Order: sequence, then structure tokens, then C-alpha cells
Amino acid sequence: MRAGSPRMLREINDRAAIEVLLREGPLTRAELELAIGLSKPATAQLLTRLELDNLVTKAGVRGGGRGPRAQLWAANGGLAFVAAVDLTPHVADFVVADVAGVVLAEYRTPLPVHAGADVVGTFGEALQKVAEEAGIEREDLAHVVIGAQGAFDPRTGLLSSAPHIPGWLGFDVPQKLSDELGVDVLIENDVNLVAVEEMTVGMAQDVDDFVMVWLSEGVGGAVVIGRRLLRGATGGGGEIDWMRVPDPATVDTGDVWPAAGARFGNLVDSPAICRLAAAHGIQADTAWDAVAKTGPDHPFRHDLAKRVAGGVANLVAVADPQLVLLCGDTSRAGGEEFAALVQEKLHELVLPRTPVGCASVQGNAVRAGALQSALATTREDVFGVVTPTLLGSRRPEGDSTRPRPTSPNR
Repeated sequence: MRAGSPRMLREINDRAAIEVLLREGPLTRAELELAIGLSKPATAQLLTRLELDNLVTKAGVRGGGRGPRAQLWAANGGLAFVAAVDLTPHVADFVVADVAGVVLAEYRTPLPVHAGADVVGTFGEALQKVAEEAGIEREDLAHVVIGAQGAFDPRTGLLSSAPHIPGWLGFDVPQKLSDELGVDVLIENDVNLVAVEEMTVGMAQDVDDFVMVWLSEGVGGAVVIGRRLLRGATGGGGEIDWMRVPDPATVDTGDVWPAAGARFGNLVDSPAICRLAAAHGIQADTAWDAVAKTGPDHPFRHDLAKRVAGGVANLVAVADPQLVLLCGDTSRAGGEEFAALVQEKLHELVLPRTPVGCASVQGNAVRAGALQSALATTREDVFGVVTPTLLGSRRPEGDSTRPRPTSPNR
């Protein structure tokens, strides 16, 4: 096909229109015309063409004003359906949406994760239940993305660094789930998915390079370079738990660290922060409780900020990001005041004046990021709309016999 041919131009304009409708929701012809820069006749022809191809549908009318009500157009969400799951040791949080992003059903339930549990069977039952609540069958799901606290190796399908969900270890997770449940499944690190959500609707929308540090019961991280998640050769990109860093605390917490330094995860997970708080005379059951009990100038806060900054400094020294975002329960408890304190301590350790802030996405950011990833993959299959920053890490070609979904519209 010659560059600039009428057919190619139509395809470019069609994709541009669908991208706008997916991003903005239902629009009138005039609004779409303005968004994609086409003339009124060209936009009308485009909508007619897309409607005939079943890619867009009429979505009611917009009232208001003295003139006639304007027809609204939307991407056809009924062409495909996706599911997203936040899998934790305590509860699994499911959501099903159509390919336009309209949420159809949500479901929360505890799932067994202990060694020897039928994790595939119980997961499949929960997925079937939420699919039925959405008015579809489980097999109607084009793509399912699971967020889990661990590292996923796309070469082998194995989860690692996940002792809290032992039942999910030791087997090719996406392959087994896909084969036994009859749907295409991807599993992804939970903090990576939070980063995806921050890139989509949060503080990192206009940032090319940033890192995230998750502080909650445990510790996690994500690194984004050039708007792409850095996953690493074995899926361990951003697994900052194992970094060796010195303990800069000014009080004796009773911990004895090796000469090589403490594991970062052993310094800033919830039990470690509670011990640090106790050494400062603060009794708390969780790290976020300890942070909430103290003001921004409390010595405990300064010691904790030093610990966090010590780990962040390693990331900044290597990646030199534009932004560092703190997320998780502990970070939320401290808010922007704690982020500013971490920034102050960080700038004492590194040359770049990298800003430190708090992640802005509210609610279950892991599930929301999983949904964004599932939608991106499915939209590529259905509409040909590519969103590289949000695509999941599909297994390298040749490493899997699992067929890639094919849209009937392509």
C-alpha cells in the first residue's frame, strides 16, 4: 500500500476517531470532528463507515440548548470483555468491563493461597461468578490480567518473591490458567500495575521516566523508562526489596544487620517500621498507624525518611528519573509532608534534584492498573489501537504454544 493512499488515510482517521471515543467516551459528530480535525462531511462518512463495521454505535442523544438534540457516538464496547484482579493473601478483588471500559460487575472474595490449594479451580469459580454478574460467560472474556505481589518471569511463567501466596508458586501461571479456564490470562507485578494507572490518570501522565516505591506490609517498586515498564530479563525489574542499604536510624531498634548492609525490605516493611517507632517511644500495630500518630517534625519521621531515601537513592543514581512517587498504606499515611521529607533526605545523598511526591490514584490502584492493561491489549486486538505503555508483557514469540486472540473485526 502506497504511503498516503486514500485507504491508508481512512485507516489512520478511523483509528484516531476510535482512540478519541475510547478516551473521552460518547461524543457528538461535531465534538469528534473538532477532536480529530476532519471536515464535517469527512467525519460523517467516517462514522457511517465505522458503524457499518460495527466498531461504533449510537449512544443516545445530548440535550441542552435551543437546537435539536445531538446524536452521541461511542466505541462498541460489546465487541469484547475483559477482567482484572488484585490478588492478595487476604482477598481477591475482581472487576469485569467491556472493551470501551464500562465496568459491568465487581466481586471481592477470599481465595485459598496456601501450598497445595486448588488455586486454579477456586480462581476459575470466582471468575465465573463475576462474569455471570456482568451478564456474560467466563469464556467470553478476551483477556484477564492479575496483579500479584511478586515477580513474574515471562520466559517461564513462574512467580517468584511471593512467599505469601505459596499455592501460586512452582507452575506456569498464565499457561495453566489459560488452558484450564479457557481465557487468555496474564499475571503482573502489583506495583507495576499501579505505575500503569499513574501513567494513565495520575501524577505520571506527562512523565517519561519515573520510579515508584510501595510502602505497606511489604516493599515493592516499579521503574518506568521512556513510558515503558522496565521488567528486566527475569521479570525482576523494580524488585527493590533485596537492595542492600545501610541503616541510618539514630536509635537502637534491636536489629543486627550484616556488614554488607540491611535488605531494604527489612528496613521499611511494616514490622521494621513498627520497631523503629517503638525505639522512638511510639507503640503501633502497623507502619501506617505509626506514621499517622506522629507529626512531620518527629524524629521517628526523620529516621524513616532517611531509610526510605537510602533505597530511593540507588534507583535515582542508576535511572535518573524525572519523578519519584511513593505509594502504599505507609506513604498515604504520611502524605505530601512525608514525601517532602524523603525528598529532603534524598537530596543529601544524590546529585539529581529529583522531586518526590505521592501517588494520586485513589481506590484499588492495582486492580485499576490491571484493568488498563487488559483494556490496552484487547483494544489492540479488536480496534487496532496500540497503547504501548499499557500493554502487558506477553510471552516472547516462540516460547508459548498458546494462540494469541484474533478479533473477528480484523
